Amino acid sequence: MSRRLLVVHHSPTNATAALADALVAGARNDAIEGVEVEVREALAWARGEADADTILAADGYLLATPANLGTMSGALKHVFDSTFLHVGGGLSDDGSAGEAEAGTRGRPFGLVVHGRYDTSGTVRDVLAITGALGWRDAGEPLAVLGAVDDAALAAASELGATVAALLTMW
Repeated sequence: MSRRLLVVHHSPTNATAALADALVAGARNDAIEGVEVEVREALAWARGEADADTILAADGYLLATPANLGTMSGALKHVFDSTFLHVGGGLSDDGSAGEAEAGTRGRPFGLVVHGRYDTSGTVRDVLAITGALGWRDAGEPLAVLGAVDDAALAAASELGATVAALLTMW
C-alpha cells in the first residue's frame, strides 16, 4: 500500500527553495519504497489549486517556510487558515486551541524554517497550529539562519527521508 507525503512550501528566496528541494530529495530517497511525494507551493491554496482535501489525502507532511517578520510566511498561514477546521483542527468555545478532531490527528510532519535573524517565532507559531491539529513532530524542526550550507541541506534531506520512512511503518 502506497502512502502519500505532502510537501507544502513557500520558497520566495534561493535559500528556502534550496532547503525545500533538499526536503523533497530526502523524501524521494531510492531506499524508501511505497511513498508517493506530492509537492505543492503554499500559494496553490490561494489560487484554488489545492484545498483541505489535498491535506486530508496525505498521510504525512513536510513544511518549508521563510521566517517573515517573526512568523511563517503569509502563504503558509493561509494554508492553515483555510483548512484548519476541515482537516481536524479543534477550537474551544472561547476560540482557543481545543482538542483536535480525528481528521489528520497523529500524522507525522517535519518543519524547515529559514531566516536571516530569528526563526523562533516561526517555529513556535507552526508548532502551535500543528499541535492543535494533533500532528506528530517527526523530529526537531530545522531552523536555519543566514547562508544555507551543505550541513543545512543534509539536515533537510535527512528530515525529508525521516518523515517518508515513518510512513512506511504505518
